[in-house]
Amino acid sequence: MEKISLSSLSDFKDFNLWNFKMTNETRLVYSTETGRIKRTKEPKEKIMGDGVVKIRLEVKGRRGKGVTTISGLDITNAQLKSLTKQLKKLFGTGGSLKNGIIEIQGDRREGLRENLKQLGHVIT
Repeated sequence: MEKISLSSLSDFKDFNLWNFKMTNETRLVYSTETGRIKRTKEPKEKIMGDGVVKIRLEVKGRRGKGVTTISGLDITNAQLKSLTKQLKKLFGTGGSLKNGIIEIQGDRREGLRENLKQLGHVIT
């Protein structure tokens, strides 16, 4: 084991912590003055749909259970969550929101088409 002499430590006497560049590995997580430092969360971006709503029935990869998917909605994430919740209540079925695509359990294409047209969406 190698011993460090005091003369080699003199190289660090001009080291200034405040000039040290912060990266992800060296970010400040605690300060004695303010306590734990929390990162600010970046706001989620708007999902950019093309505005033309596509309603499909998907069965592949779902063990034969049909799921109606709705994609292409040009609305924010908060509005997508709200619309998903509203549609699930309307049809009395389960569903989810994944990557900007609303999934409603079962074959609900006709009912979804009518309801989304009433809300003013263009449907193909």
